[in-house]
Amino acid sequence: ADGGVGAAAREPPEEAEDIYTIKNQSAVECFLPCSCHDLQESLLSSASGYNNYRGILNWCVVMLVSTICSLFLLLKLYWYGILVDPIQVVKLFLKDPYSWPAACLVIVSNVFILVALYTERRLAVVSTYYVPLFISMILLSVVLCPSFIALLYVCVCFTVGGVLSLGIYTVLFLKLYSYQDTNRWCREIRQAKAKRLTHMYYFVFAPTLCYQLNFPRSPRIRKSFLMRRLFEMLFFMQLLVGLIQQWMVPTIQNSMKPFQEMDFSRMVERLLKLAVPNHLIWLIFFYWFFHSSMNFVAELLQFGDREFYKDWWNSESVTYFWANWNIPVHKWCLRHFYKPMLRKGINKFLAQTAVFLVSAFFHEYLVSIPLKMFRLWAFMGMMAQVPLAWFVSRFLNGNYGNVAVWISLIIGQPVAVLMYVHDYYVTHHGGTT
Repeated sequence: ADGGVGAAAREPPEEAEDIYTIKNQSAVECFLPCSCHDLQESLLSSASGYNNYRGILNWCVVMLVSTICSLFLLLKLYWYGILVDPIQVVKLFLKDPYSWPAACLVIVSNVFILVALYTERRLAVVSTYYVPLFISMILLSVVLCPSFIALLYVCVCFTVGGVLSLGIYTVLFLKLYSYQDTNRWCREIRQAKAKRLTHMYYFVFAPTLCYQLNFPRSPRIRKSFLMRRLFEMLFFMQLLVGLIQQWMVPTIQNSMKPFQEMDFSRMVERLLKLAVPNHLIWLIFFYWFFHSSMNFVAELLQFGDREFYKDWWNSESVTYFWANWNIPVHKWCLRHFYKPMLRKGINKFLAQTAVFLVSAFFHEYLVSIPLKMFRLWAFMGMMAQVPLAWFVSRFLNGNYGNVAVWISLIIGQPVAVLMYVHDYYVTHHGGTT
């Protein structure tokens, strides 16, 4: 409106145009929101550093449960009817009097506990040259006595009871070994003596395999935490029994004929079909035992160390998985077996192989003796972890290594299960299924 001359007079000089533009931009930005763009990666990119996938994990759980329920209800219930019967397990033990030796074996284990305690109390006063031999005899009897009793009884229900009792004796063997080893260290430095009876039984029931003079204690018993763990124990126990009865047993029974006929394609199909329920049952058992049950016992005893497992599901190597899925056993192997071998000059590879050898022995011990047949499938499965660990660490890493670990867990266990079931049927029922 002022005309060309006035407008031209108000325009900034040419040399000051950049400064004028910056001032005008600053004035405009005063009325706009803050900057909405930064240098950043997408969340699903590995470079983003994001690792909180809890929502995706929950989604996977929901989808897995819904898929299992659909298969479970639509297929298994349609073909086989309702096979779940929790009372059947109780009746199995009550109707056969020869199933009770398993419970008697558990009671007799107190003899070995008291003998170990008395031995250590005597050694705290008087030491002899026959100590290593006597302690070795005690530990050897803990392994051999229950296995001898288990081989004498031939009833079917004692197979399950035998697995449980031999499992308890295996835990007792590891505890007593740690007990005498720790007391030997204390005697060598003249620091402490064997503790009282109540302390010994506290260690026997505590969710640990490694003995020490004083255990970390929690300040109080949280009743709400205790009740949640108890509810989980009862619920998941019933769920495990139901899945085994309704899903696992029919699948295994239907797998026997392809194995007898050596139909390779059907054998692979049955193996993959068995892998899903077997892996699901294994995951539920892990949560039931290592989280619910062990936390329940720890809370009841006010045992302070609750590190029973680590993030084994993120394992990128086989050795990482075996070191983190069962922390009590890993600590025992590290403290009483692996490190003593390293101190004697044995290299790491041979020490690791020896640890797998001991683990393979106890896996076979817990399966072959109750079944009364020695096929070494569990032993070979554990020893196969040594070359598998080398292969994964040598050629695979990151996500590929994690996938390899998961595949070994999902496929490896059903192979051993089918081998044992097949051999058991052939041994006890001849060529019939």
